[in-house]
Amino acid sequence: MSLPPEKASELKQIIHQQLLKMDVHGRIREVLAETIREELAPEHQQLSTEDLIRALRQRGIIDDVMKEIKFVTDVNETERTSAPKPSTHFVDRDPPVLKKTNIDPTRRYLYLQVLGGKAFLEHLQEPEPLPGQICSTFTLCLHFRNQRFRSKPVPCACEPDFQDGFLLEIHKDSLGEGSKMVDATTMLSICDPVHMVLIKTDTSGETTLVASYFLEWRSILAAENGITNVAVELLGVGTESKVSVGVLSIRLEMYPQLNKTLSSEITTTQFTLERQKTAEKERLFLVYAKQWWREYLQIRPTHNARLVKIFAQDENGVNRPVCSYVRPLRAGRLLDTPRQAARFVSVLGYERAPVIGGGGGKQEQWCTLLAFLCRNKGDCEDHANLLCSLLLGFGLEAFVCVGTKAKGVPHTWVMTCGSDGTITFWESLTGHRYIHRPIDPDDPPLAEQPKPLYPYRTIGCIFNHEKFFGNCQPSDAVEVCVFDLHDESKWKPMSGEAIKSVCAPGATSSVPPSPPLCASTIDAAVASNEIEVQLRILVSEHRKDLGLSTVWDDQLSYLLSPALAAYELERTTGLSAGNEEFQDAVRRAVPDGHTFKGFPIHFVHRNARRAFATCLRSPFCEEIICCRGDQVRLAVRVRVFAYPESACAVWIMFACKYRSVL
Repeated sequence: MSLPPEKASELKQIIHQQLLKMDVHGRIREVLAETIREELAPEHQQLSTEDLIRALRQRGIIDDVMKEIKFVTDVNETERTSAPKPSTHFVDRDPPVLKKTNIDPTRRYLYLQVLGGKAFLEHLQEPEPLPGQICSTFTLCLHFRNQRFRSKPVPCACEPDFQDGFLLEIHKDSLGEGSKMVDATTMLSICDPVHMVLIKTDTSGETTLVASYFLEWRSILAAENGITNVAVELLGVGTESKVSVGVLSIRLEMYPQLNKTLSSEITTTQFTLERQKTAEKERLFLVYAKQWWREYLQIRPTHNARLVKIFAQDENGVNRPVCSYVRPLRAGRLLDTPRQAARFVSVLGYERAPVIGGGGGKQEQWCTLLAFLCRNKGDCEDHANLLCSLLLGFGLEAFVCVGTKAKGVPHTWVMTCGSDGTITFWESLTGHRYIHRPIDPDDPPLAEQPKPLYPYRTIGCIFNHEKFFGNCQPSDAVEVCVFDLHDESKWKPMSGEAIKSVCAPGATSSVPPSPPLCASTIDAAVASNEIEVQLRILVSEHRKDLGLSTVWDDQLSYLLSPALAAYELERTTGLSAGNEEFQDAVRRAVPDGHTFKGFPIHFVHRNARRAFATCLRSPFCEEIICCRGDQVRLAVRVRVFAYPESACAVWIMFACKYRSVL
């Protein structure tokens, strides 16, 4: 029975993937070395194919491979003939064992293999990890045309052992031809790069952004056999953006192979034209921005001191217009409301960009969205850009505000303009919302003025993906600002056309496309149980050191659950519910003459030891954990709430009840 060429290629691909997954090549090398050592005389160490196959069969390796490869017949043949739509939603989780490949021979794919790393010199002295030992790891995250992938974590080393393959689907996204196979000429016009982000995770689970790289994959269109090998030099981020951190060996393969390849002159010419076009657009925008800034300064000399930010540096040290960091982002079915989106952004970790040396200066670094999401933490600008993008996706008129907090500390937050003129500030680091009611400085002194509840002091500019406004009111104090964006005497606008020329999707090759959000891989119930068990052990050990015994009350622990659920609901919606039932249940569980104490606390990480150390620093919590008395019963309840991108809100409540002895 002969197979059609595409089926044969598909079968080869499945077998190749299976062999890679089982590390059959490594096992064959071991068997080969053993057989030569044990069975052959030193003078003629030559081995025939039959000898090798016999040795493999004796050790059961061939049987293992045959067991693992499962053949599945297509039940629904009509599935093959219908034109599928481009994939738009990808779940970022550890791949399950696939029983059937999802390769469609009517589509074009780019198979990207990472074949290891070299020259990661920072890890030159790193010792080999012992079996079972927890060590720092590297993880490679990829984004290409709305598809996201994540490599298996590998131990940090000078030559990290990356051995991963990613199948990237290449599809058209216009003219109703999304389901047709793309040819070489069409692919040449697809200028989206493969965005690669390298993350380091240390032994305590802390993540660090190591490198962010945009891979130009279209060189494969000129490769004769449809395969090309690339050595990618990764540069550092922030202040180290000119320093090499290591080299990745990458192999690119087109599937199915191109019938006709392009000449290298054509691809080179295309790349040159794209670079020239981008450079010209950016030059014209820079000329316009300089002119706009001169006009802005002429309105009032004091404008020079206002925080009007037109450009910002990304993690690679590239200056980009701030409007390019915001893009309407739809979360699919992962987030249901704007307030839930604000809660999600607030549980992503907050960390200022690292600075080498003292001086207390703030390092300028606005991260691309992929780098921020993969690292799961970032500065206030990253949070504000993501929240603004999500609120725009929910159909709100949202802007990022650049200004200061108390003591003149630079800060960014988000603002939405209601259709009725209501101005709402959203703090992206906490999820809090504030209604803005401006104070009229011309009012008589005795007139009652609204007291601002928000922490913001001054505002210099606001922007989103299409608009940019500089604040040109006499005072830049937020409390007296009027947000009438149509009044050019209060807000100086930038040309929408100028912004669109450099910030619209696909306008320039230097603005990376926005990745989709990924569903959480955290099982909230399992994570809650794990943390709770660890906390019980830590509390028991701590009390043992103090010479105290520990008796846990499981029923009381369970009764704390509604309170934790209510706290999270309140953080998300601003509404409190269920408190009466919780108080009633506790009253019934605590006998007369006994005292009940409870202490809730909130974290955005899942490290039980770290959480326990933080809790002990609170005198209220320490009082509960170290409680002495008659009939002391302790309780602890943990509730993990999972959000997209494996972000999580962790609520912990410690409680105790004891007989009051006067």
